[in-house]
Amino acid sequence: MKKRAVPMILFIFAFSFLGLSFLRSSQNQEETKFQKTMDNYLDAYWKFYPTAATMAGYHKYDDKLEDLSDKSIEKHHDNLDAFSQELVAKTDKTKLGADSQIEYDIMRNAIDLELMRHENLLPWQYNPIFYNQLFLNSLRSLLTVEFAPLDVRMKSAVERAKSLPDLIKKAKENLQTPPEIYTQTAIRQFAGIIHFYRTDVPKLIEAASPDMKSKFQAEWAKIIPALEDYQSYLQTQLLPKSTGNFRLGEQAHSRLLTLTGEFSIPGAELVARARADYNNIRREMAIVAMPFYRIMYPNISMEQLSTQYNEEQLRNIFIKGVFDKIKGEHPTKENFVEGVKGSADNIKSFFSAKGLIALPDADLVIEPMPAAEQGISWTRLLTPVPYATAGSYSVLVSPIPEGLSADQVESLLEEYNDYYSPWWTVRQVFPGWFVPTFFTQKSGSLLTKIHPNMPLIKGWPVILEEMMINDGFGNYDLRLRLNQLKSQLKVVMDFNLELNIHQGGMTKEQAIQYMTAGGFQTPAEAEWKWNRILLAPCESAYPYIGYQEILDMEKDYRKTKGDAYSKKEFLQELLNHGAIPIRFLKAKLAAQ
Repeated sequence: MKKRAVPMILFIFAFSFLGLSFLRSSQNQEETKFQKTMDNYLDAYWKFYPTAATMAGYHKYDDKLEDLSDKSIEKHHDNLDAFSQELVAKTDKTKLGADSQIEYDIMRNAIDLELMRHENLLPWQYNPIFYNQLFLNSLRSLLTVEFAPLDVRMKSAVERAKSLPDLIKKAKENLQTPPEIYTQTAIRQFAGIIHFYRTDVPKLIEAASPDMKSKFQAEWAKIIPALEDYQSYLQTQLLPKSTGNFRLGEQAHSRLLTLTGEFSIPGAELVARARADYNNIRREMAIVAMPFYRIMYPNISMEQLSTQYNEEQLRNIFIKGVFDKIKGEHPTKENFVEGVKGSADNIKSFFSAKGLIALPDADLVIEPMPAAEQGISWTRLLTPVPYATAGSYSVLVSPIPEGLSADQVESLLEEYNDYYSPWWTVRQVFPGWFVPTFFTQKSGSLLTKIHPNMPLIKGWPVILEEMMINDGFGNYDLRLRLNQLKSQLKVVMDFNLELNIHQGGMTKEQAIQYMTAGGFQTPAEAEWKWNRILLAPCESAYPYIGYQEILDMEKDYRKTKGDAYSKKEFLQELLNHGAIPIRFLKAKLAAQ
């Protein structure tokens, strides 16, 4: 028996080895097949959006411009259907590795999102801002980024310049009845686009060879009149017929939020949490405001007020009374962006001194946002492109918009006063989206870089605010605490507004009242937020969704770690895997 034991063991071992080899081979074949499908899909996507391809660092179609003819759009839609079917029918997700399973889900959502653009959103028919971005970035992406020698980039720029007048003409043919706010914003941006072509482009091509410069200038001379004609078209023809509905509707908005957010908490639960948070944060704000109110208004008897008003009314009186006293301490219109830079420096110094989080080993440049990009958001983060291994980071901050009345300018400056600005900077600038995006660029897959999970990106900095208060930011100044609570309240209210505007029937007047009376926002800020929610659906919901998901993950992580729990370690673990879908991130943290 003993003599036979060894051969039998060897037989079992060999059989197991062969079985494992077969499984690995099967898995490798599935991985190869999936990778090929993903590469083919991305190539087809970039072929349809060549401007976006250049901006992403995919340079195969640098000499092409978007073809938005009916035939081209229909062909792309057919391709999307084919890729969707291929992914579902021909790829066995269960045979993919863990990381590829994540990419599988990201890719499937990306295809579904693109199908939704074709079937519901139709930006080439209902969004003139979509064309503004093409007119601006088609050449700017080639002339301002030094990914190749200038003459090589100029060669592609010449080809795009040849096609640009036809794209401008096609925009006029395609656009139908967009929402009025879309056309108004496109009109406000357009002077910046023309300025880029008239003023910036000649400077950007100065170092090109005479021959290439001559070829480009011949096409460039045709673009300016075409753009000027299009600007007139926006004002005189498109604006009068811009009667489209700005609401996505419950079904479309819910689907868009699911596809772009990929969150795990049920929507009904998020709504319930937001309702409770709204009341709890306002209650805490009143507690902070009451002693200030007593000092600021010594001639008013708080005891007498308590006999005249109910609890909710008293909260509004105390909180608003304090904000009215401190809102005048703010930057000027001219130094608004410089003030943001100073605030970011102070915050960075605080985090460095306290060691609260691991800061990226990369600089973040803060610059004014060009006029051609203003009107949609206050800030925009520029990162290394997905197909590059390195690059720089910068945040574009919108100056106070031109064309506002003196009262509107003052209203915006009062909102972004010296006590509120640090919290806005934490969320929007530094650490902001920069830190989670940096770690996604560092460790994320290509698909994660192209389609990062936005609730995680935008929810992560929200959790830092309470840390900063608890660790003494601003030397425990309660005016900062009051504004930090206002910042948290805005996160909650933005989520509520997003749902009530796009999925409900909330009017502009109701939204403004909700923000000014319930959230203590200034009228100009409330107007800005209304426009933002209309122009960028779902964006305003991400911070609250991500924040709630992170709170849940922290609770589970704390249970797992017990006495070894470290908030700094937890916040870093959130970032180490890149901005992947939250359900996958939860699984990875649970396995720690």
